[in-house]
Order: sequence, then structure tokens, then C-alpha cells
Amino acid sequence: MNRMEHIYLASRSPRRADLLHQMGFSFQVIPPKISEESITTSNPVELVIELSKRKAQAVLDRVEDGLIIGADTIVFLDGEILGKPHDKSEAKGILMKLSGRTHQVFTGITLIQVGIKQFSDVETTAVTFRNLEEWEIDSYVTTGAPLDKAGAYGIQDKSGLFVDRIEGCFYNVVGFPLTKFYEGLKKIWGVERLKAFWG
Repeated sequence: MNRMEHIYLASRSPRRADLLHQMGFSFQVIPPKISEESITTSNPVELVIELSKRKAQAVLDRVEDGLIIGADTIVFLDGEILGKPHDKSEAKGILMKLSGRTHQVFTGITLIQVGIKQFSDVETTAVTFRNLEEWEIDSYVTTGAPLDKAGAYGIQDKSGLFVDRIEGCFYNVVGFPLTKFYEGLKKIWGVERLKAFWG
């Protein structure tokens, strides 16, 4: 498959890169430079799709061919978008809000086959936290782990112990919905190219 297509991941997320590696994909990471200031929508679906498109499109002028992958994840609770916390105090406040509640995780994904096709879609997962003890939140926040994660937690680390249940795609909560990505590949590449991957 690598001889057939160069793959570029337009994301700084180590978790997205890890998942792609685990699935057997070889790719190059090209961190996108985008501005989010001009995006005014508060609709979570519209927001993550637009951000995933901008990330992928930001890489277009830096490559000549191949497949570009853009993705963006947010946490949504009571009409509020919970992004990455700026500091430990904000991280604690976010986790206090999530305690004992059900929130939604939205990830927008965009695939661009340079000069040929584009695919965008969104995945949604409902995540319910158990009631958290304040000392548990403080202990987790002290590690610094929440600071680079939307919603101030990463289900794949110790904060997975905060989760009572999820409804939907687990990998979406990690930050990269693998099934949605694969569905996009089917539309972009078609069956014959995917057979080369499976083979």
C-alpha cells in the first residue's frame, strides 16, 4: 500500500498517530497551521468538520500527491464546547463539570486524495463519568496529562477509570474514529486499493 499512496497526517496528536500505526499504516506527520478565530459556529458537528477540513487543506500546498488526513475532536456538555484546558485549574474545573454526567465526544474527519477526491464526516460518542472524588481529580490533574486533551481527559490513560460507560465508538473518544476513517478510505480509494492493504 505504501508504494501506491503517500499518506500524510495533518495532526499533532500522538494518539492519532499511535492508532494509525497500530492499524498498519505508514505515514508522515505534517502539523497544520490554521486559524480558528474566523469560525463562529457553536454547533459541534459543524465545528469539528470545518476544523478537520482546514487542517487537511492546510497541508495541500505542502505535498504533491497522496492522501491527507485531518481530524479534530471536542467534548460537548450542556451546550458548551470543552476544548483543551489552558492550565491545571481549568482542567480541574472541566473534570468537576463532567463528574457524574454524560457528555458527547465529536470528532470530525476529512480525507483528501490530492487533486482527486475529498471525504468528510463526523463521529459522536456518549461518555458517562461516575461520580468522581475531588482527590481523584486533583491527583490526575497533578500529572499534567489533561492539558493536551479535549475535555481534560484521555480515556486511554488513568482517567479511563473515571468512565462508567460509553455508547458508540471507543476510538472516537481517543481522538480518531477508526471505522469512520475506514469508511472514508473505501470511498476515496475503492475496494481494489484496500485489498492491497489487507493483503
